[in-house]
Amino acid sequence: MKRLGGVGLLSTEMLSAGILPSENPAISPFLFCTAEEHPISYQLLIADKNYLAPALERIRELGANAVDLNLGCPAPRVRKFGGGSQLAADPDRLKELVAEARRLTDLPLTAKIRLGEKLEENQLFNLCRLLEGEGIDMITVHARLRKEPFCRKPRWEWVGKVKKRLEIPVIANGGIFSVADARRCLELSGADGLMLGRGVLIRPWLFRKIAEEVYSDTLPELVIDRPALYFFFIDLLEERFRPERRLGRLKEFTHYYCRNYAFGLHLASAVQNSKSINQAREKAAAFFIGKQ
Repeated sequence: MKRLGGVGLLSTEMLSAGILPSENPAISPFLFCTAEEHPISYQLLIADKNYLAPALERIRELGANAVDLNLGCPAPRVRKFGGGSQLAADPDRLKELVAEARRLTDLPLTAKIRLGEKLEENQLFNLCRLLEGEGIDMITVHARLRKEPFCRKPRWEWVGKVKKRLEIPVIANGGIFSVADARRCLELSGADGLMLGRGVLIRPWLFRKIAEEVYSDTLPELVIDRPALYFFFIDLLEERFRPERRLGRLKEFTHYYCRNYAFGLHLASAVQNSKSINQAREKAAAFFIGKQ
């Protein structure tokens, strides 16, 4: 995505604050990062402020450009130990944690939230004002309630409600799969920017298209060759990841990328049933030949 253009800031996957300090960035698939993959924000999953100091020190050593606190993950296993969206339900504990994080780092400190348990403006505004008051520099709002699945249409207008109340930048997230989605989201939310997730797993060039068509950025001319991009992804896996990590990552990526094709499930199935990265490459090549 960086080479295609249009990306302003990358983010790591969700990182456990308790495990992060002992992980080896040379081999961890969650931490491995090249100089090209910057600027980058490290997203922390944390429930206990006592883990903050070693985690933030490790993030500084790794060359992070920003730190993001995950306050929106709805997964039961995350909430069970008090992290993700569970933190947002305990304002006193959250306030202490954010204040401590702000004290410990001079990096930009951001937070990602959902809209809450139900559509309650005062609760949502109180949460956002708490974060702003404790030194959060930017808030990303995933425009769904905690229990709402990804198939639920996002409530972008509620991001707009947050935007109107805060002085810090607000980023909209959720349900952006096309340039038209980006335009509509910005129209309804007035957000300062967009965070994309699943949409760019399907179309890695979507950042570029949005930059060009929504933000009027001028980028070098580029022809999107979908099969070539798929094989480039495999090349990067082989270049950067240990052999035992490659095939799993390719299967995850293919699950999304196959949606670019009317019969993409055939590609996903072929790669899913592959026993090696080379076999997956051969099966993908056969699929793409059939699409020419």
